[in-house]
Amino acid sequence: MEIIIDKTETLTEIKLAGRLDSNTSQKLETELIDLINSSSENILVNLDELNYISSSGLRVFLLAAKSLDAKGMRLKLCGMKNYIKEVFDIAGFSSIFDIYESKQKVNSEV
Repeated sequence: MEIIIDKTETLTEIKLAGRLDSNTSQKLETELIDLINSSSENILVNLDELNYISSSGLRVFLLAAKSLDAKGMRLKLCGMKNYIKEVFDIAGFSSIFDIYESKQKVNSEV
């Protein structure tokens, strides 16, 4: 999995590409924890190029959302492929996160 981080004044964007599973979730968890601890803005995870997510990946997003919520911030997700969105829906995670169709939709609300 590839992780690219892009910071602006109002938002930190994390772009994910590849597979988010038990082999790669620890890497993302470490990156997110570091960003949450050092950031004062909301975090957007762009999933345009994410091809697969396992329960380990869902766990990382849940932990990040809880950590951000404790700081009064939100974890925003965008660019989910339909089958990735289905995983979030089935797991009941769609109501936990702010989910947007695209980065442009997020930018119009920030």
